[in-house]
Amino acid sequence: MARKLISSGSTFEKEIGYSRAVVEGDWVLVSGTTGFDYSKMTISDDLLEQAEQCFKNIESALQQAGASMKDVVRVTYVFPKAEDFEKCWPVMRKYLGDVRPSAMMLAAGLSDPRMKIEIQVTAYRKAGAE
Repeated sequence: MARKLISSGSTFEKEIGYSRAVVEGDWVLVSGTTGFDYSKMTISDDLLEQAEQCFKNIESALQQAGASMKDVVRVTYVFPKAEDFEKCWPVMRKYLGDVRPSAMMLAAGLSDPRMKIEIQVTAYRKAGAE
């Protein structure tokens, strides 16, 4: 199976030179995804709205890859402010609470001061999916 590149239409992908997600065999690797609404290139000032938008962006990439949130096996959360992690738990639980992938949280600066969260996931599609 050939490598498949998934795009969200974000201007970042073209400017920086990456894909929203890459499908390689049964694996789907979704790039670090922020709270931007990529169709409008806008971002909310609200942390929880950004978290929701991150997951919506991730869901879209997974769907384009023939996968879903149920296929997520690993998630990495990045927050500029570590104290914001716990505030996002209800949103995280909404999208991944039943899936319970392996997880990691990092506190680190992000490339744009408007970004309050970034999420990266890896999914494993069931054999024959797409």
